[in-house]
Amino acid sequence: MGKRGSRSRSQLLNSLTKKQKKHLRDFGEEHPFYDRVSRKEAKPQTCQLSESLDTSSSESEAESEPEQVSGYSRLLATLKDVSKEDEEEEEEEDSVIDETEMNLEDGDSDISVEEETAVESTDIQKNAALPADPKGKDGHGPPGTSEESPEEFTDAKHESLFSLETNFLEEERGGHCSLKASQDPFAQHVNKELKEKEIQAVATNPKTTHQLKWPILGQLVFSSRFQQLETFKPPKDIDLKSLHLQKPLESTWIKTNSQFLSGPSNSSSPFTPLQKELFLIMNSYRDLFYPERTALKNGEEIRHVYCLHVINHVLKANAQVLANNSRCRSQKLGVGDDDDFRDQGLTRPKVLIVVPFREAALRVVQLFISLLEGDSKKKIIVSNKKRFNGEYGSDPEERPPNLKRPEDYEAVFVGNIDDHFRTDILIASPLGLRTIIGGEGEKKRDFDFLSSIELLIIDQADIYLMQNWEHVLHLMNHMNLLPLDSHGVDFSRVRMWSLNNWSKYYRQTLLFGALQDAQINSVFNKYCINVQGQVAVRNVPMTGSISHVLVQLPHVFQRIEAENLASVIDASQGTHGSRMVLNTWFNFFVNKILPQYRDAVMSHTLIYVPSYFDFVRLRNYFKKEELNFTHICEYTRKSGVSRARHFFLQGEKQFLLLTERFHFYKRYTIKGIRNLIFYELPTYPHFYSEVCNMLQATTRGEEAAWTCTVLYSKYDAQRLAAVVGVERAAQMLQSKKNVHLFITGER
Repeated sequence: MGKRGSRSRSQLLNSLTKKQKKHLRDFGEEHPFYDRVSRKEAKPQTCQLSESLDTSSSESEAESEPEQVSGYSRLLATLKDVSKEDEEEEEEEDSVIDETEMNLEDGDSDISVEEETAVESTDIQKNAALPADPKGKDGHGPPGTSEESPEEFTDAKHESLFSLETNFLEEERGGHCSLKASQDPFAQHVNKELKEKEIQAVATNPKTTHQLKWPILGQLVFSSRFQQLETFKPPKDIDLKSLHLQKPLESTWIKTNSQFLSGPSNSSSPFTPLQKELFLIMNSYRDLFYPERTALKNGEEIRHVYCLHVINHVLKANAQVLANNSRCRSQKLGVGDDDDFRDQGLTRPKVLIVVPFREAALRVVQLFISLLEGDSKKKIIVSNKKRFNGEYGSDPEERPPNLKRPEDYEAVFVGNIDDHFRTDILIASPLGLRTIIGGEGEKKRDFDFLSSIELLIIDQADIYLMQNWEHVLHLMNHMNLLPLDSHGVDFSRVRMWSLNNWSKYYRQTLLFGALQDAQINSVFNKYCINVQGQVAVRNVPMTGSISHVLVQLPHVFQRIEAENLASVIDASQGTHGSRMVLNTWFNFFVNKILPQYRDAVMSHTLIYVPSYFDFVRLRNYFKKEELNFTHICEYTRKSGVSRARHFFLQGEKQFLLLTERFHFYKRYTIKGIRNLIFYELPTYPHFYSEVCNMLQATTRGEEAAWTCTVLYSKYDAQRLAAVVGVERAAQMLQSKKNVHLFITGER
């Protein structure tokens, strides 16, 4: 620091006001407040705050005391007159190096990524947000806030250390983004300006749609709530340069994705046919719903391509902030001088990736490291990697050696399948997010970190139907809301559409699942209102899963006529207001179907129940009627499962109630089934054939007496088509009477 005056530090501290002590504490022990231009005591004087300094802190203005300005004025004066020699002494130490961490729910350090060089460092952050981004939950504020020293604002030397982008750029580029805004889809999207009348018209404008057929994705439905609807076709060949990928992705992507390419390093085809079409839609910043993502077939292929899009988005946002910082310094602009420098959100996180299990989060992080490292000599070092792998990896000894399950089960439940996790990289499960967001009336709740999410990825959405779909709805209801706290944000750098609470119209949502489901469709249609439009894959199954039934079995489909959807939805909780809700589905089952199976001849009857609420209602009814039954659900202990399976196999229990979620998580083969009732069509189409094929587990010559009954309504069009095929489903739905179809499965 500069020369000190003769006045002792203790005397100086005692002479400070409460406000001055607060500033001293915020700026640190070596703050220029103690500097003196000369040894003479400076006279108190009122001075204006420099335009080059940040004035965004409303709290500082509100608490200032005009009659005691001597200390504050001296502080401002010394900030202006500090010498170059003093500036060199005040430079930040290595702690300015960008070393970010992904924290688990215990708040401890989880993972940080930094480069193994003496000068440069890079990281994989919760959204790879910049120090120039608004202050997030970790408490690090952006450049331009009043809580940081001015020297830090203009430290071009150390600023590059905060950036993933500049560590991979060529030296002559100097950290500036070379992409033209007129060509780069990222720049076109974030710089697009909406008008107030367009926002007001969104609620009343009818959704315009257009259908196209692409070679790999198949039938696509382009839609938009805004007036303009743009569609496009994929080119035959694709060039990496035309995709506007940031450094180092053009080189690292080919190596990272080589396992899916035909050749070891086929640079002419950096994408698989599926990846090429998916990335073209992602790179256009349209919302996307792809319901054909399966863990066994193309799950990893899709994970690779959306991780590429995430890193590309973050690097571009990073480069934009750095370029604007450099321009501000070169042009010597003050706060709020130019709206062209608005490049941030109200909070730091930009990307949220929702995955069901810890294993999926581990793979995403590994892909991020691979995309940033590639063939570069600069190696990515993961701090606390052992702990991270320990908490997110899996132990091979925990898996029984002789456990046999279907291939799709092995692919879904590989690795650590804990579904309660979250990291500050904003890779989280719905349950992990739900515990942070909280509910109405809870004291500890926080959803400010979701206010500026620009890219939302919901992967394996179908699995959340087997966990708790309410968590997904709770998350979507709290996306892109205005934060309750300012978090030290520099409002002069916040984009106008974020200040106007229009972030939801700029958020891109990528939704991947394994099936077409009404609840998933509802989320996509209701919450995805991106200004760029939406794209949904809508392929219809020509053949259903019934073709994979290997036993000779008559299938009887009983149609339930319902006046409205509310009458077929489970009354679950049982009441609506103060009166009982009449449930058409339940009444049809207990009055029409169940009496046919009460006879002792119809023993060994398995009732497959997709909804847990339906299961509870049936269980209570069976107990009330004193029927001879047993039951298995996802909450049944292992000993109870063994007893129920034994009693059912031996015929000691006539009925067995089985929930779909138990079958999803365990995939046990239930032996002794002779009569099968699907209380509702299964969520996963292949579960239908799996359960039907359980009849061949114990064959004692009673094949001729086997029966299978399925209940459905006109609201089950998607599930019905997935089971019996689209043509047969159309015929069944067009009939207004109860339809009895006898279909024999093929071997």
